[in-house]
Amino acid sequence: MGAFRFPVEPGHVLRFGRAIGLDPDPAELDELVPPLTFIRAAAQFDPEQWDQPSVPGSELHAEQHYEFHRPIRTGDVLVVSERPGDTWERDSRRAGKLRFCETITEYRSEGGDLAVTARMVLVTTERPVDPTGGGS
Repeated sequence: MGAFRFPVEPGHVLRFGRAIGLDPDPAELDELVPPLTFIRAAAQFDPEQWDQPSVPGSELHAEQHYEFHRPIRTGDVLVVSERPGDTWERDSRRAGKLRFCETITEYRSEGGDLAVTARMVLVTTERPVDPTGGGS
């Protein structure tokens, strides 16, 4: 998992804001604090983007947590790096063994100051789950 750069550009923040129903004033873009969910836009700059289509039902995005250490602002260039977190298993009657895998993503300024820590948990099922609730 290599690090990559995520530029927080005013135009990108404006388009993101409009896409989620905000109407930021373009004249104030240099002062704009991006919405908290903007951090997810970093995936567009990741050459190894994890959320590419996969086999349906085999892997699910189970949890997402963010800890903000400082506000993100237009003009920031964040260096994004990932590392593996915890892994654990649980048994499920419908899906067999569930394997949970955590990824920790850190967003730092180019000077190394921590801005955001994200924790994502993916779960892989041992067998496909019948969406109708049938089966064994």
